[in-house]
Amino acid sequence: MKIEDHELIQLELKYCERCGGLWLRLQGISEVYCASCRPHVQDLPAPRRIATRPRLPGSHRLSLNAQERGWILIQGGNA
Repeated sequence: MKIEDHELIQLELKYCERCGGLWLRLQGISEVYCASCRPHVQDLPAPRRIATRPRLPGSHRLSLNAQERGWILIQGGNA
């Protein structure tokens, strides 16, 4: 028995960021709107800044120095 070569198309389930509907898109494609919403969002202005990694609100300075924070570190023993 001979197996024919088939082209595999990998899809992923995605929700539309405009209407919330579920649709399938090709894996690795960054489209975020379904086909029926794309014409409606073409006229929207482009985002002002590029998305960065999420950060916690408040001070963006993170210090891991225990002495600077006033912590006392105690070496633990065996339980």
